[in-house]
Amino acid sequence: MTPEDIIEKTLGNEGGYSNNPADSGGETIWGITLATARANGYSGPMRSMPRASAVAIYKKEFFVKPGFDAVCMMNDRIAAELYDSGVNCGPKTAIIWLQTALNVLNRNGQDYPDITADGDIGPRTLSTLKTFLRLRKLEGEIVLLKILNTLQGAHYIELAQRREKDEAFIFGWFRNRVELVFR
Repeated sequence: MTPEDIIEKTLGNEGGYSNNPADSGGETIWGITLATARANGYSGPMRSMPRASAVAIYKKEFFVKPGFDAVCMMNDRIAAELYDSGVNCGPKTAIIWLQTALNVLNRNGQDYPDITADGDIGPRTLSTLKTFLRLRKLEGEIVLLKILNTLQGAHYIELAQRREKDEAFIFGWFRNRVELVFR
């Protein structure tokens, strides 16, 4: 799966223009908020943002900048999960989930030392992920994806409990964002 394939799937989940008053992101198109569009140089009406502009923003801000492109070179399924979570919950949050998961999967430091869950993908996080995947192989990938999705699902539930208006979105978040991984 290429970065472009991963981005296309998210575009499908996000859909077109929306200006739902209950949405904390405000006015969006293709899932890109007005603030993100403006920060990336798009100055036109949100309804008119070309799909290609959204793809460019997603690639720059939500794939390359957080380091998911480096993860993709190692494992595209994990990169896709991190990217999609990052789009919906923030890249830093998705990275913290990865780092947290790797820490609890290291068998009390027997496989590799804990890493700092700081929300930045650097050489230690990449090295730790590479070691984890080498040691645990496909089964490790599946377990890691389950943990990442579990953390994402728990995040959505906490949002809906904290901000009642988010209950309007929780069904769709679980339908489109939290995936069960089967062998």
